[in-house]
Amino acid sequence: MSGTSLDGVDAVLADISAAGAVQLLRTRYLPYPDTLRERLLALHTPQTDEIHLAACAANDLARLYAEAVIALLDDVAPASVRAIGCHGQTLRHRPADGYTLQIGNAALLAELTGIAVVSDFRSRDIAAGGQGAPLVPAFHAQALRHPGIHRVIANIGGIANLTDLPVNGRIRGWDTGPGNLLLDAWIKRHNGSHYDRDGDWAASGNLHPGLLAAMLNHAYLQLPPPKSAGREQFNPEWLETTLANLDHAVAPADVQATLLEFTAISLCDAVRRECEGVQELYVCGGGAHNGALMQRIGAHLPTIQVATTAQLGIDPDWVEALAFAWLARQTLNHAPGNLPSVTGAQGERILGAIHPA
Repeated sequence: MSGTSLDGVDAVLADISAAGAVQLLRTRYLPYPDTLRERLLALHTPQTDEIHLAACAANDLARLYAEAVIALLDDVAPASVRAIGCHGQTLRHRPADGYTLQIGNAALLAELTGIAVVSDFRSRDIAAGGQGAPLVPAFHAQALRHPGIHRVIANIGGIANLTDLPVNGRIRGWDTGPGNLLLDAWIKRHNGSHYDRDGDWAASGNLHPGLLAAMLNHAYLQLPPPKSAGREQFNPEWLETTLANLDHAVAPADVQATLLEFTAISLCDAVRRECEGVQELYVCGGGAHNGALMQRIGAHLPTIQVATTAQLGIDPDWVEALAFAWLARQTLNHAPGNLPSVTGAQGERILGAIHPA
């Protein structure tokens, strides 16, 4: 898994039983080299010769994915691994235009590892009229649903999304807005860090009510589910425009504090509005390590138990990678991987393209 945060590659080795129970065996993380991160970030906007540049970046990603797989397996024979589920790196996600684009050259990854690769999970759902995202709720339902407790799973990566797991009724899920994307971009610009460790810089600033109100006025937040978001909706340029429209400058640390509150409120508002009766909320993704963000989520949801998925037995760092291992297994077993109640697709679909070893 390599997500919107553009931080690196999460690789897991998973053993999935015939009944679908998932066991996490090994993990490996490889950070993106700074040069690759910058190339990928640049490809999110149109530029000269971008088709060639994207293809070259896809090859470099495949080599990094292969490096992660080889390091992960170590003494495990590749022949004992049924497949690699590879999400790829999203460059465009535009379901309204009928497409999504994740690069990573799955054919090269299969060639380098000698293992079959399942990739391009989102396109079939979009072809069926869905958003193509989020896809992880199907895995959350398999691995984290409780028969007697109404739970919500919040995945806070670059973008934040929710999975609503009621005891009875439809499973739902959608992107609530930005997660770490804007927080990471802002601290990188001002402090040179790739992320705000434990939310310390945000905690040093003061909330700016005018900026918060302007951000909460974003049209995406008013849309009902199903819906999905990405850098198309929430990006540094949008933040700069929002800041420029204020009648005075805002100190950088205060912007960070307000961005953190924006992530917390946009997520918690969605929980209150759409997940009536929820008893527990479990956070996974990088946001689970942001103590200041977790504190604000808890403060906004005082009647709900808030914790990370570690309390459910799955380290929050590896939930999404496990989800794509599970989705790859669904593909190989000719089983659906989407939930129409989440994505809005016309029905269940087998997701992904298979590149044999």
